[in-house]
Amino acid sequence: MTQHNAPINPARRRFLLGTTQAAVAGALLGGGLGVLSSPRAMAATPPPLDLVPFDGAHQAGILTPQQKHSYFAAFDLDTDKRADVIALLKRWTAAARRLSRGQTALPLSGKADAAPEDGGDSIGLSTSKLTLTFGFGPGLFSKNGVDRYGLASRRPEAFVDLPKFNGDQLVPERSGGDLSVQACADDPQVAFHAVRQLAALAQGVASLRWAQPGFASAPADGSTGRNLMGFKDGTNNPSTKDPALMKEFVWVGDEGGWMKNGSYVVVRRIRIALEHWDRSELGFQQEVVGRYKDNGAPLGQKDEFEPMKLDASDADGNPVIPDSAHSRVASPQENGGARILRRAYSFNDGANFVAERWPPWHQGIEYDAGLFFIAYQRDPRSGFIRINKTVAARDMMNQYTTHVASAIFACPPGTDGKGYIGEPLFAGL
Repeated sequence: MTQHNAPINPARRRFLLGTTQAAVAGALLGGGLGVLSSPRAMAATPPPLDLVPFDGAHQAGILTPQQKHSYFAAFDLDTDKRADVIALLKRWTAAARRLSRGQTALPLSGKADAAPEDGGDSIGLSTSKLTLTFGFGPGLFSKNGVDRYGLASRRPEAFVDLPKFNGDQLVPERSGGDLSVQACADDPQVAFHAVRQLAALAQGVASLRWAQPGFASAPADGSTGRNLMGFKDGTNNPSTKDPALMKEFVWVGDEGGWMKNGSYVVVRRIRIALEHWDRSELGFQQEVVGRYKDNGAPLGQKDEFEPMKLDASDADGNPVIPDSAHSRVASPQENGGARILRRAYSFNDGANFVAERWPPWHQGIEYDAGLFFIAYQRDPRSGFIRINKTVAARDMMNQYTTHVASAIFACPPGTDGKGYIGEPLFAGL
């Protein structure tokens, strides 16, 4: 009954067969099938190419090549004890190390009558390049004016609350959070499975506030994926293969203290009026984005990765890339050189009643779908906040998009294989 998302090589097949036979024999000798209740008891170690190491100077899931699926969850802390928070982070770190290796979140109990570890939904599944990335929200440092854990003085200067932007229609219940976990994998069940296990380990200390699944297109040729509007997404990212750019725009430096080698992440749930967008003419869509839909090249140019010529004009003297085109208003040239690393996922949460805020002001049941925007940066003040102030005020794409949820988290540096996530924050306290 074990299912696989890739063919099993002969050696692995023999391993699974032998392990299954041994388990069945043990169950029969023990007078029942209880020993089979432990998932992954029959699972082979995933192939090395399927694993992404959890430990390192930086957390995985930031520069990791984007996986096909994401499950992002935010938690509220229910305890007033700093020791409880530290204990949870230690449990989460140990579990994340195990999950990233294709193991159960906790060691198998071996009890015949125990509930199945990990729920059983990951039996036989590949690790699918699973990464787990953790973040700390503003509420970890102070909440409602209360310094619950004695950490208020350790909140980095760059870790500011996001301002309200023009056009925001944020739902409080789907925004914010004291802690965050993002699981990314090439299998959606693997990503969701990991978050479920971490949420279970948080019982009594933290509770789920909101969650958002997402998916990303991954062309077989390795080219830039497309969002639900049909355009290539992430073309203008700084290259993750350039350490100098990552140091300048993504990784926190000495100025961050305990956050050095970490990164700040801003997440925004952006609903897109796809019905309205789909009725728009191709030429207008391209003017809204500032790029050609087929190959992603800037208007007036031929290659996706050519630098945009924002000063180019047509025969009538009009800008080839309109002044309100998304690619222009979000560009470094229009934002004092500011750059962020986008790692966004599309979402489709069915349909819901919607009142559009631009003509034709349609009201009715529409797709509850769009972009779960995720952006990492060294300093949100000179990164996302600076860029989004421009975008919120000038972007022609705003007539199709509405920001309905928002959060910011400080993602601490990675671990050395012995410590726990966020340990430098608590050091010396």
